[in-house]
Amino acid sequence: MMLCRWESLPKNMQNDEVRPYYDSLRDKKLSLFMKAIFDRTVAFIMLIVLLPVFILLALLIKVDSPGEVFFRQERVTKYGRKFRIHKFRTMVANAEKLGTQVTTKSDMRVTKIGHKLRGCRLDELPQLIDILQGNMSFVGTRPEVTKYVEQYTPEMLATLLLPAGVTSEASIEYKDEERLLSDAENADKTYVEVVLPQKMEWNLNSLKEFSFLGDIKTMIKTVGAVV
Repeated sequence: MMLCRWESLPKNMQNDEVRPYYDSLRDKKLSLFMKAIFDRTVAFIMLIVLLPVFILLALLIKVDSPGEVFFRQERVTKYGRKFRIHKFRTMVANAEKLGTQVTTKSDMRVTKIGHKLRGCRLDELPQLIDILQGNMSFVGTRPEVTKYVEQYTPEMLATLLLPAGVTSEASIEYKDEERLLSDAENADKTYVEVVLPQKMEWNLNSLKEFSFLGDIKTMIKTVGAVV
C-alpha cells in the first residue's frame, strides 16, 4: 500500500496537479500501512464467513439465466494498472455487446436476480477476492473501465495513487447513479461529461483528507446507505 517514489510513477501521473496529493499521502505512512493490513485481514475473514452466501447466490444466478456466475471486466486501479474485476453477474450473457458500459435504471439487460443483487449491493461481494489479491481496497475511488480513465484530467489521475475501492464517499452520494442516467439520450456521454466530473470532486476531496479512521467511517456510512 505504500507509495512508490515519485520518479517511478507513470509519466502521465508525474504532473503538477497530482503532486500535492502525492505529497499529502506520503506523510500518512501509518494510515496507509494500517489500511493495507486491515484490507487483507478483513477480506480473508469475510470470504471464509460468507462462503455459504457465495454458494447460494451462485446457484440463484445460474438458475435465473444462462451464463457465468461471475462478471469479469477490465478495470483500472493503482498507478493505472489494469485488472479483471470480480462481480456477481447481474446481466444477461454478453451484455457489453448489447449496450453501453454504464447501466441505467430501466436497463433491459439486467436479470431478475440481478435487480435484487444490485438493490442490496450483493453483486459487489466477490470484490473481496480483488482486495485479497491487492487489486482493490475496501475504500477508494471506484475502478473505471479503460475508456473512461483515458478521459481523466491531469488532476483526476491523482485518484490512481491508491488502489480502487469497493466503496467511497462518491459511491454513497451517487448510489442512485442508474436513475441519473435513465433519462439520458446518450448514457455514455452524460456519464463522462456530467456524472464522472461530479464524482471525481468527491474522490479528490477524499484523497486530500485521507486517513485510516476516515476509511472506517466511510465503510460504516456505506452500510447505512445500503440498509
